[in-house]
Amino acid sequence: MRHIATRDVTEDDMAWWLELIFDVLVAGVIAVVAFILGSFVKAQIRRIGRTHARFDETLFNFLGTVARYAVLTFAAIFILARFGIQTASLVAVIGAAGLAIGLALQGTLSNLASGLMLLAFRPFKVGDYVNAGGEGGTVTDISLFTTELTTPDNVQIFVPNSDIWSGPIHNYSAHEDRRIDLTIGVGYDADLKKAETVIREVLGEELRIHDDRPIFVKVMNLGDSSVDFEVRVWVARADYLDVKCALLQEIKVALDENGIDIPFPTRTVVQA
Repeated sequence: MRHIATRDVTEDDMAWWLELIFDVLVAGVIAVVAFILGSFVKAQIRRIGRTHARFDETLFNFLGTVARYAVLTFAAIFILARFGIQTASLVAVIGAAGLAIGLALQGTLSNLASGLMLLAFRPFKVGDYVNAGGEGGTVTDISLFTTELTTPDNVQIFVPNSDIWSGPIHNYSAHEDRRIDLTIGVGYDADLKKAETVIREVLGEELRIHDDRPIFVKVMNLGDSSVDFEVRVWVARADYLDVKCALLQEIKVALDENGIDIPFPTRTVVQA
């Protein structure tokens, strides 16, 4: 009897070991397939990003990584289930932990979501000069959480993506041409026709102004101490600041040479 019992136990042990070895082999196959499939999915998503130039490649790198880890997570759940571990409670615990972490990192997740939107819709790209999130500068890097700007005086600024996405974004580099708007005031006793002619002559001498665009010179306002001309011309984006400064100087000089004064606010004090 003792010999039979020993033989029965040995057979049970052998069956248990065989089943364990089989489960380990199956788990190994699942793990290998999951790693291969995850890498394949990630590579395909990144390839899609490279074939669509309008989308930022960083976005697809992130999505590819998320997809890979999703495949590995499902594979881990299958492996645990294969060994008889109850995965339902484990998933519930992971979900609860994820909820708690999400509540604790609301600001960070908001920046992440905003970063994904910026990378998907691309309101600006690296090298553009923008005003966003209350800051202005040239975009030097766009990450999932922050956007790096460099100001004209070479100051580095990191702006949270949620601040950028939640407000207006001014992209001064989006178009090749920009319009210069100037307000030129002359005295009320000035010859307005002559003043307009002088301004137009100055504009005609500036070769960087686009002559295929309409040049606007009109009286737009009767101010407290001046008659205001509105001047609008189009130039290349790269010439905007230089041309604007040059026009202000040349118009002032030309008006002075023609005896047309540019008044300044005055105040008359009457004492009783």
